[in-house]
Amino acid sequence: MHRVVRLLALIKFSGNNLKQSVTKNWSGFRYHSSQSLIKERDMKIRIIPALDDNYMYLLIDEQTKQCAAVDPVEPKKIQTAVQEENVKLTSVLTTHHHWDHAGGNEQLVDLMGKVNVYGGDDRIGALTHKVKHGENFKIGELDIKCLSTPCHTSGHICYFVTSSTNQQPAVFTGDTLFVAGCGKFFEGTPEQMHHALIEVLSILPSNTTVYCGHEYTVSNLRFASHIEPDNPDVQNKLDWSMKQRSDRKVTIPSTIQGELTFNPFMRVSVASVQNKVGGKDEVDTMGKLREAKNRFKYVP
Repeated sequence: MHRVVRLLALIKFSGNNLKQSVTKNWSGFRYHSSQSLIKERDMKIRIIPALDDNYMYLLIDEQTKQCAAVDPVEPKKIQTAVQEENVKLTSVLTTHHHWDHAGGNEQLVDLMGKVNVYGGDDRIGALTHKVKHGENFKIGELDIKCLSTPCHTSGHICYFVTSSTNQQPAVFTGDTLFVAGCGKFFEGTPEQMHHALIEVLSILPSNTTVYCGHEYTVSNLRFASHIEPDNPDVQNKLDWSMKQRSDRKVTIPSTIQGELTFNPFMRVSVASVQNKVGGKDEVDTMGKLREAKNRFKYVP
């Protein structure tokens, strides 16, 4: 009965995007994660599961109690989290225009009143501030830097968060970088994803925490194990992730340093990865990895 109710809700919410969600539910219904709260010196990040496997976030500046919602596809959950944290929502950070990330923007504005809606694509609902690569703004005392990472969509933006006192930066990567994976190249090329992952994200401070858009970690690591069966970092991360998921716990955040050890899409310069897919160079390997991941079927 609960499945039927959820599917009816998806029909109302997602319209033409229903087919993928219905297939996902009926092909193997699974429960999402419990919420989680990450506390740093001067910011908190509340991880809020949404839909089947999406993640939304509440980024809170501890000094001013101002906050931003990242990809708030389920606005009422964001509203509840804002109330529970006793903070003021001033902004929405939208990574890209896909409905499961930007589809709640208008309703959230209706619920919460005037907020700044940031994004890099005119297709984003309720957009008030169209941003470009390298653009900076603040959420309270937190510094936000926009990183353009076109490929999954042409206007995809990642948000890099720092402050004057916090030594633990964070980055919200949407569907560009996942734990142990990357997004499909819907509107871009292997060259663009190589630029996004290797030339933009991998050069962030190694301790940068990575908050991605979906809970795909186990399936990504199964593919990574297929590509690098002798990589102990892949197996250790997979074992840990499977335990997390069995307890309905999140597998995020990751770190840039971690991704460079177990994410094959961040390891396209490694000879064993290139040889596995027959890649001629890093960009060719990126494209062939994505093609292999699209075809990959896990067999226990």
